[in-house]
Amino acid sequence: MQTTNFIDKMTPTKVSPGKAQQEFAQSLKGAIEKLNEAQVVSDKKTQALAKGEITDLDDVMIAAQKASITLQTAVEVQRKAIDAYNEIMRMQV
Repeated sequence: MQTTNFIDKMTPTKVSPGKAQQEFAQSLKGAIEKLNEAQVVSDKKTQALAKGEITDLDDVMIAAQKASITLQTAVEVQRKAIDAYNEIMRMQV
């Protein structure tokens, strides 16, 4: 029976500042791409509904609500990041 050492997996590994910055940038880029994708899907479905190409109002409303919630979440995360940055700038070193 092979066991995995849980403590070894929880031990933090050292990451260079450059690599951490690159990983953060990639993560942020991915989140923005998903936000944009949700907005585009919502816009396309809304336009198709307006043109009469689709009749499933529920699907259009769900897509619009997903896009709205995604945008609200992104705005809130941005606000929190700015607040954290301002707090760090006020710290005395």
